[in-house]
Amino acid sequence: MKLDKKDILKALETITIAGEGKNMVESGAIANVVTFGDEVVVDLVLHTPAMHIKKRAEDDIKKTILELVSPNAKVKVNIKVETPEKNEIKGKSIPGIKNIIAVASGKGGVGKSTVTANLAVTLAKMGFSVGVLDADIYGPSMPIMFDVENEKPISVMVDGKSKMKPVESYEVKMLSIGFFTSPSQAVIWRGPMASKALNQMIFDADWGELDFMLIDLPPGTGDIHLSIMQSLPVTGAVVVSTPQAVALADAKKGVSMFMSEAINVPVLGIIENMAYFTPEELPSNKYYIFGKEGARDLAEDLGVAFLGEVPIVQSIREAGDYGRPAALQTGSIIENVFEEITRNVVREVVSRNENLAPTEAIKITTMAGCSSVKK
Repeated sequence: MKLDKKDILKALETITIAGEGKNMVESGAIANVVTFGDEVVVDLVLHTPAMHIKKRAEDDIKKTILELVSPNAKVKVNIKVETPEKNEIKGKSIPGIKNIIAVASGKGGVGKSTVTANLAVTLAKMGFSVGVLDADIYGPSMPIMFDVENEKPISVMVDGKSKMKPVESYEVKMLSIGFFTSPSQAVIWRGPMASKALNQMIFDADWGELDFMLIDLPPGTGDIHLSIMQSLPVTGAVVVSTPQAVALADAKKGVSMFMSEAINVPVLGIIENMAYFTPEELPSNKYYIFGKEGARDLAEDLGVAFLGEVPIVQSIREAGDYGRPAALQTGSIIENVFEEITRNVVREVVSRNENLAPTEAIKITTMAGCSSVKK
């Protein structure tokens, strides 16, 4: 007796896979049916590797064909498991925040916080809404760099809940542990206490609508980094380094941490700070005090983008101490430097959101004017 494929498919329409509402044919689980006389081969695709589901599906197919098509049929079932890809989102998203960028460094003293502050004000100048979370629990510096040392976040009611209102300076919203301690007070906390404080600043704050949240991480790799990655769906990381070998070795560890299987946060690129020194009296000269193009070479070796270099300029340090980020100096070299670096960061965010599973539903879609965001 020759079996008919149409009869078999009709019979299989009476079977439902455990956990699914549609029958095998309607759901697309039946990839193919081939008949050879009284033999039939059914190719089945499941979305679960569970053995009991696979066994039940195989038994149901054989039993149904024997009962509804032919009791003499010789039935073979090939099962393939295809687990659907999951857009894994680490942590709990914050409504209204579109892109979260972690700014990190392998070691201290490379200018990570200075770079974060200047990136923030440059993004704001470009028309983006920006927030900064100072996650450097043991060495918060954002209140000084934004001239808000004496400010305190106020409490506001949002949907019946009391929340912290971030302090705002130069059109950048920010929260820092520095707002809750005196300048001379050392923060002596164990990891869990620091993580709890960070979570409060993240989730118990009224950040509003932000195109970018920049997180100024502590130097190195430790509890705070892991806590942030577990708490938030970080869009990508920017690593800051100076050109010398010691700093590059630690920066490499920082990149490796983000790229590790456990963390798996895309690295948007590397920024080289203190790249060279040019004296005012010799504007055409460049002196590579800490080495030449070390971070650029590291980026190439690791296969990540080189986002740009920041020279050693006295005004950067002075501006940070004074509380007005140097990138706000209209027409200055530093303004131009950070505009280029910021555009490169935005470009990498665009590429990351287009090519990898998004952490937010909203993506930046154009570089034109660096101010277009798709909702």
